[in-house]
Amino acid sequence: MASRFGTSADMIVQTVEENGHEYLLAIDEKGLYLTRQSFLDSNFADPNRFSESRKDVKKRLSLLNLDFEALLAANQHKVPKVGEGEVKKKVNPLKASKRSMKG
Repeated sequence: MASRFGTSADMIVQTVEENGHEYLLAIDEKGLYLTRQSFLDSNFADPNRFSESRKDVKKRLSLLNLDFEALLAANQHKVPKVGEGEVKKKVNPLKASKRSMKG
């Protein structure tokens, strides 16, 4: 299940090795980002999903001979649709009409 702030296993595109360190390439509604294994399914917010951490991902991937645009296009199916999984609260019309009468 996609997390609003954390990184889950279904968001992972592939593993990437950079300077002897292993990173996970993940995708969300804002695009691709690199994160660490320790943030995966941890129930904590992943600081790598924030804009400051993402600004050099395209450059880092190009240095590793990976095509940012191709990876992004090929993995769009992993991004949850807006509103997917949200349950709207049902409104009782009788109670709603009584609330409007209170003025």
